[in-house]
Amino acid sequence: MVLACQVTHLIEETLGRLLSPARFPIGKLGEAARYTTLAGGKRLRPRLVIATAALYNVPLEHAIYPACTLELIHAYSLIHDDLPCMDNDDFRRGKPSLHKAYPEGHALLTGDFLLTYAFEALADAPFLSSDQKVALIRTLSSRAGAHGMIGGQELDLDSVGHKISWETLLLIHKNKTAALITAAIEFGGILGNSPDMELLRQVGEQVGLAFQILDDLQDGDDLIQERPSALALLGPEKAKAYADHLSQSALKSLKSLSKPSFALENLLTEILSSSS
Repeated sequence: MVLACQVTHLIEETLGRLLSPARFPIGKLGEAARYTTLAGGKRLRPRLVIATAALYNVPLEHAIYPACTLELIHAYSLIHDDLPCMDNDDFRRGKPSLHKAYPEGHALLTGDFLLTYAFEALADAPFLSSDQKVALIRTLSSRAGAHGMIGGQELDLDSVGHKISWETLLLIHKNKTAALITAAIEFGGILGNSPDMELLRQVGEQVGLAFQILDDLQDGDDLIQERPSALALLGPEKAKAYADHLSQSALKSLKSLSKPSFALENLLTEILSSSS
């Protein structure tokens, strides 16, 4: 049994190797990518890939590279989210955002680099069949694209300062946040040739929505900046109740998987507890 601390250490080690200075000796892209990507974080998405893959007895060394490609995508999204044309945040994880530590143009290009590099790293991942790589690439491009994270970000931008419906907010959260969390769980299923893919997608979406709603409850800046949030639309009690409902539904769905899911259940409980 692989301990959580060993998994986290291997994620950090693999990200460091993927972004090693020896790979990118020219220009500042590698340096800037390391500044953001190696700055810490919960590594929720790669941990979800690994925990889901482990249900289907996928060796850790087979799952680690696909898992880390999701963290590259996540890092790119944070860089772009912080830009003045997006959320205009000057700090990230206790230090200056990338566009404050480097010129804004470098930050934009670094996000672009991490996005494209994620697909290169996925295509080069060892131990995987060609069919698995194609399925992973299709999943990542869909969940990160116009029908996923990028589409959600556009809807989010268009909603700032406007009254929106609860259904529209759920669509924003489903795409902007839940899509990449769903992709992480789908990745684990693809790596394990799982017969449970539809159920895994359902769990990912429920967890992703619950995670974002709980995050809304903690982020008072959304109200100040008139960004759409569950806190603004429902108030704290109803928003918390809905997040709890989603969390319980996700954990209940896990009971129907073809494999025992204790480790994944524990990780999802940790993720949702840390957001509340």
